[in-house]
Amino acid sequence: MSNPEELALTTTEARLRTASPDRQINITPVDMRQARFASALRGFDKDDVATFLREAAEGFDQALRENERLRIEMARLETSLSHLRQLEANVKTATLNANRMADDTRQGAEREAARIVRDAEARADLVMQRAQARAEDVEREIDGLRIKRREAEISLEATISALHSTLEFIREQDRRERDDRVVLHRPRTA
Repeated sequence: MSNPEELALTTTEARLRTASPDRQINITPVDMRQARFASALRGFDKDDVATFLREAAEGFDQALRENERLRIEMARLETSLSHLRQLEANVKTATLNANRMADDTRQGAEREAARIVRDAEARADLVMQRAQARAEDVEREIDGLRIKRREAEISLEATISALHSTLEFIREQDRRERDDRVVLHRPRTA
């Protein structure tokens, strides 16, 4: 590698090797620091080239360290993202299960409430029927008592009337007897 053409060919090959981001980089910062170039007429200043290569190697080394740090950070974030996605899936599953349980509980409560209402309505209907039947029985008893009272009144009136008639008859009898006695004790005129 003593002539400038070889040097140009070597650096062009290096650029071609590093040009594609998908390709593995073959030049390392150490390679850049240890690079030696042949002397040529009208060539570059060796100190400038060495300084440039040293600075380029340090920048390249920094870029590689940053790239590695970013690769580690990306792996950590991917792990964290995977963990968070798993947590999200768990939360979604728990939410779905909780919603299902809430729906089942609500439906069960609605069914139970409907059953309780039906039972209460049936009991209320039964109580109403019994109360109505009892009210009808009481009305019949009251009607029976009214009839008995009327019969008792009629019987009492008949008894009073009979006693009154008997009393009148007795009084009439007493008057006749008195009148007959009075007549018997009168002197006879001849």
